[in-house]
Formats: sequence, structure tokens, C-alpha cells
Amino acid sequence: MGKQSRDDPMIDTIPNSSLSMLFEEASEQMSWLEQLDITEHDYSYIGPFIQKGYADWKQEVSGLPELAGAGWFAADHVGTLIEADKPIPPLVAETVTACLQSLDCAIRVSERSSCIAVPVLTRTSRQLFAVFGCILDAGLADSVWTIVAKTNAQYFRACFYKRIHAWFVQDFLSIQRQAKREEHRRSLLFQVVQRLHGKIDVDAILSEVFERITGMYPMAKAELLMSQDHVSRDPRVKSLLLHGEQKHICVRAFMEGRMLRKELEGPGGEPCLEIAVPLTGKQGVYGVFQLLLPRDEVEEVDLQLISMLADTAGTAFENAKLYEQSNLLISELRLINELTKRLNQSLRPKEVFKFATEELLSIFKAEFCCILQISKENDHFEIMSSNVPSLSKEFFPKDYGFSGLVYSTQEPLILSDYWAYGKISSIMMDETNSRSLIAAPLIVRGEVNGVIMLSHRDERFFSYENYKLLQMLSSHIGLAIANASLHAEVRRMANRDMLTGLYARHYLDDKIQELQKKDANGSLIVVDIDQFKGINDMYGHQTGDQVLKQVCLIIKSTIRKTDIAARWGGEEIALYLPGASLEHGRQIAEMIRLRVEQETEPRVTVSCGVADWSRDDGKVSVESLFYQADMALYKAKNNGRNQTQLG
Repeated sequence: MGKQSRDDPMIDTIPNSSLSMLFEEASEQMSWLEQLDITEHDYSYIGPFIQKGYADWKQEVSGLPELAGAGWFAADHVGTLIEADKPIPPLVAETVTACLQSLDCAIRVSERSSCIAVPVLTRTSRQLFAVFGCILDAGLADSVWTIVAKTNAQYFRACFYKRIHAWFVQDFLSIQRQAKREEHRRSLLFQVVQRLHGKIDVDAILSEVFERITGMYPMAKAELLMSQDHVSRDPRVKSLLLHGEQKHICVRAFMEGRMLRKELEGPGGEPCLEIAVPLTGKQGVYGVFQLLLPRDEVEEVDLQLISMLADTAGTAFENAKLYEQSNLLISELRLINELTKRLNQSLRPKEVFKFATEELLSIFKAEFCCILQISKENDHFEIMSSNVPSLSKEFFPKDYGFSGLVYSTQEPLILSDYWAYGKISSIMMDETNSRSLIAAPLIVRGEVNGVIMLSHRDERFFSYENYKLLQMLSSHIGLAIANASLHAEVRRMANRDMLTGLYARHYLDDKIQELQKKDANGSLIVVDIDQFKGINDMYGHQTGDQVLKQVCLIIKSTIRKTDIAARWGGEEIALYLPGASLEHGRQIAEMIRLRVEQETEPRVTVSCGVADWSRDDGKVSVESLFYQADMALYKAKNNGRNQTQLG
């Protein structure tokens, strides 16, 4: 019949399958039960009803003085005594046994007392289910008391059936209430499913679940412990700490993927129930709902409802998360495409570094950015671009700091709190007072060529999605930097003489023409190695090349960084000095001539021709400047070599 009434603890343990015949006897209108017979199994559960029926009968006859002289008792169908008014003498057991054997009224008399036992039968099937009787003083067991005993046995049976009726009604009403609650819960669950699956926003789904739980259980304390990197504005959404908490009920629920519960004492000493139910989708467990409820408000069906609600929320959460991730992926692909397109528009390394720094700061909302590259000159990390002025053009060993860690592992990294980490020191993090960091290697042809580092002064600022996005972007940025560097190297090689390392003649011509448009004056020196053919004939062409290189090194170490030296012909070298006067050009030429005479091996000399130009001279050109310098060189050669002449 369902769950028994909680108001009747004595019959609360009687199974639903029992007392089938008693239900038949409880109501003549229950014709659908009339064909059932009471079984031996049912008898073992009748005791509580006999006890209750006897108590009701006793209360009803308590005002009758005629019955006060006897002691009354009730036993079950096998003679086990259920209730009695006074200590029972052995004579009662003998009388009850006789009654059970004969299925009729039994009377036994002894010297000190007498006993009457009356069988109590069910109304319809006439099966014996109890024995009712009384104990009298010796000699009182006459026909009058026999009638009294039989009459009270019928009265007891009526009280017994009254109790059955009451229990049946209570159970029926309990089933009805339970059915209404079930209907309400199903309706609620249906509404929740509709509302949750109608949402595609993760936070909206979590808020809906919290709203439903607090609506059903106003006294509940609810929290959601998330296992992944999910930032929520709701203070009830917290992080699930897995380290060192293996015995915690929420951690166990997460690890085992099933609902767990634990009874504990509430803040006020009241019994409470802690429930941990995982937020589960098809791809895994995302978190754990932790509920704290008063124990008396929770039934088994509530636990089933909470479990179904969590399953529904887990599926809806997963769908919303997948939708969010798909949109994020589309956005990232568009971003990568746009960034790659814009990076490849420039083939100048400085422009690529500057643009990459600006874009990374904007994309990740970072406060500071450094892009480092391994220098070919000293095999150290050099900061090529940064919005931290104090770090510009700084050099660091390849094993230093977080850039060294990325270089050695060739893997990106994410750091939640630099202050709490304490294992690696970093000038960038210290200079900027940053706490959060993400970094990724710039890999070119399988080798780490540089490192990107982004930081922020807030802890836990960067998400796992940021970490993955930087990993993807770094490969494209690294490729763009490699292309720009390769292009710059090709341009450098095209503009350089391979033997001497000086610029080529066409580069010098273009540069002079460019400078003449914005400068007011300048000077040109043409240097020629004297008797260079004789050096080649005497020592060989390899020695001649070495002599040429020695002269070029002397020239490069003598001129300014802004001056331009180029190989003009076979053993002729041209030097352009922007903004220099004719006299300044002569001094430089003399300095070169004297050093060559003293520092070369084998010893050689050079002749120099110097010319200049000025905007005041009127029309100027590269050709006329070279002509004047060449004429001055010709004069120096004709006058005996190893000298400087002005044009």
C-alpha cells in the first residue's frame, strides 16, 4: 500500500506485502481483495496491530467496574503473548494452547486461578489470527465469565479492525500525498529541463540550477565547486581543490562520478545531510554541487530528484560549454587569419616585432609584453620588442628565468602567482611587479628561436584558453619573424660584397642619392691599393684577398657608424661621409692611409682621392661626385702613390 504513517511508529516497519487479508477485512467495499487469503508469512506482522487493538479496547472498557476483577491478555496465532494486565501464571499457556488446537473457547481451572481463552477469527475467511482471554480467581470460571470473555473478544476484534481501518486510511492518504509530490517533482523537472536546454550561456545555466534548488529547498545551503578554469560572477561558484583533499566528500564524488551523502551536525546542533552530486556530461565531470539540508526535509525521492537535476544541468552545461568553445574557436581562427595576414604584410623584422607586441597586448588584455630572440652574435636572448622601456635591448643567458625554462622544455607555460611560486627569478616580473604570466616558444625549423612573455599584475589573470591561444599564435608569429629575418638577410647579402663584408657599389650609389636629397653637404673618399697586381703576382690571389680584407677592416674601424663603405671596384673602395666637409674627408683619408702602411701584412700602401659636394654648389649628382673623387685619385697615383689628393 506504500509508505506507512510516521504517526504510528509501532506499525511503521510492517511491509506492504503483508496483511493482505487484513486489508480485505478492513473494508467490505474492497471487493478486489476478497479472493486473497492470509498467509503464514503475514501472521508474523500482526503483532503490532494486536498490541494497538488491545490498547484501544483497554481504554474503551476502563470505566467498567465489572471487568476490574479479571486480568486480561491477548496472544497471536501461535500463542505468543502480546499484551497482559498482570503477571501470567503457567495456566494461561496451557489454556491458549488448548484454544489453538480446538479453535474454540477453552477453560482451565487450577487451585489458585482459572483462565478463559477465546479464539479471534477474521471476518470473511474465518482464519484465526489472535487469542483473547482473561484470568480469574479460582472457581470463577463459570458460564457468565465465558460470555463476558467472548463478548470482549468481539470488542477487541472491532478495536483491532478499527486500527486497521485507521492505518489503511493513513496509508492511502500518504500515498495520495506522495503521488501529488511526485507529480509536482516531475512537473518541476520537466520545466527545469526545458529551461536549461533552452539556454546556451554557461552562467545562465548555473544560475537557473541554483534558483531551482533554493526554490525547492529554501533552507538548503548550495555551492558549486568547479574543477576547471571557469570564472563566474556568482559567489556560490568556487574552485574544487583536489590536492590534499582526497577524503572530502566532494572530491570523492568528483573522482567516483556518483552522488554521495553524509550525515552531520548542523551549526545549531540539528541533524543535517551533506549531499555531493557531480555535474556530469558525456565528456566528463565538470564540478560538484554541494548541498547542506536539514535531515528531516530530505527523503529518498528528493535525492533522486537532485541527482536527475544535476544530470540535466551537466548535459546543458556541457552543451553550452561546447557552444562557447566553438564560438571561441571560430573567433580564434579569424584572429589567427587576420594576424597572419597583417604580420606578412611587412618584411621588416622591427615592424613585425612592434606589431606583434601591440597585438598580443590587445588580444590577451595583458599589461606587459616582451618578445625575445636568440642573438647570433653572442648566443644570448635579446629583447627585441617590449612595452617595458627598461628592458629594451637587454641580453640574458639562454638558461635564465622563465625564457630559459621555455627554451629548455620547448613548451609554453602558465603561472598563476609569481609571488607564491618562488622557484625562478625574473627581471621582467620583478620590474613590472607582475604576478600572472603566460609564455610560449618561437619555434623555427624545430628549434627555439625566441620566446613570447605576457604578464599582468593581478594573480590568476590568464585562463587556460589564453594559454592555448598563445601557443597557436606563437607559431604564426615565429614564422612571420623568421620570414622577415630571412628577407632582411637576403637583402643584406644582396647589398654586401661577399669577400670584404662592405656594401656593394649599387647600394652606395642609392644611399648617396637618397642622402643628397635631405643633407646639406657630404664628402666622398676613393681608396685604391697601390701595386695590388704585384701582390697577387708575388704572393698569390689568396694572399691578395687577405690584404684586401685587412684594408677593409682598417677602413671600417676608422670611419663612423653613419659613414658608408663600399667595394667600388677590384681593389678600389669608396667611402661616403654624410655631412662631412672636404677637410674632414681629407683627415679621414690620411688616417686610413697611415694605418694601412703600418698595419698590413704583407705591407702595402693606398692612394686616396677626396671630393665633396654642397647644396650651395647648385646642381649636384652622384656621377659628378664620383668623377671628382676619381680625378683626385688619378692625381695621387700619378704623383707617386701613397698619398691623398683633393678633387
